[in-house]
Amino acid sequence: MAWLTTITGYLTPIFLIMSPVLSYSDQAYSMHRSRSSAGFSLDIPLIMLVASLCRIFYYPGARFDVALLIQSLVMVVIQAILLKIALDNRPAPASKGGDGAVPFARANEGLWERARPYKFWQWRSSKPYWQFILSLFIGLTVCELILAPVHGVYPIYSSFIGYAGLTIEATLPLPQILANRRLRSCKGFRFSVLVSWLVGDAMKMAWFFTSSTSIPWAFKICGIFQAGCDSFLGVQYLMYGSGPSLPTVIKEHPLSEWPESQNPFASPNPHSSGRDTPLGRRTSATEKKI
Repeated sequence: MAWLTTITGYLTPIFLIMSPVLSYSDQAYSMHRSRSSAGFSLDIPLIMLVASLCRIFYYPGARFDVALLIQSLVMVVIQAILLKIALDNRPAPASKGGDGAVPFARANEGLWERARPYKFWQWRSSKPYWQFILSLFIGLTVCELILAPVHGVYPIYSSFIGYAGLTIEATLPLPQILANRRLRSCKGFRFSVLVSWLVGDAMKMAWFFTSSTSIPWAFKICGIFQAGCDSFLGVQYLMYGSGPSLPTVIKEHPLSEWPESQNPFASPNPHSSGRDTPLGRRTSATEKKI
């Protein structure tokens, strides 16, 4: 089994570095081609951007495998592109006029259908999304510069953001699981993403527990939890698929089933001479004299 461990040690880091591109490029292209991001949870870019930024700033204190650091850097770039495409192709509001005419209005999707505090990640315009990501990056940079020289505090801070980032990343499948359950469909969520997640989980589990390099237990525990959630997503895909297509039903007026002669609202006979009474009989000579 030594040869398997050796192969895994070489292939898994390469796969991890390329996994952001392999996982999300098809999803991004699909949304761009269809001009719609319906069915795709915007919470996925949120979770991965926050988690990846925390992992990047966790590296100076933990010094884990460089492949995991490179993966985080690539993930930030890919998720930023994915978020841009998803925002540009959000489904149009159902109503017209007022708030309904504002882009990104009624964005109740993801972890909760209800409105979130301060409408977090449910904003009408795309600008606040980028402001939040930029603010997070600046905040982490400032904390790193201030706390790094403080040797008694920095290890605690570094461990905190590391575990926080990995815990957030472990919840990645949850928004999609809840969205699939609510819609009873996996439509909009690419099968290629699911396959890449499952393959990545299998390779990560093998690498985490056989690698000779430093892999903190935080990665292992969160990886096990995420693998379980990804497996449940696979069960959902088998259960729901793309979901049933509902036929369009045009409701007719209740009087449409009445016989024309008994329908008091039926339009007059186009061939009538004007001498016909509303009841359909001709006017007699006596009635005309009256």
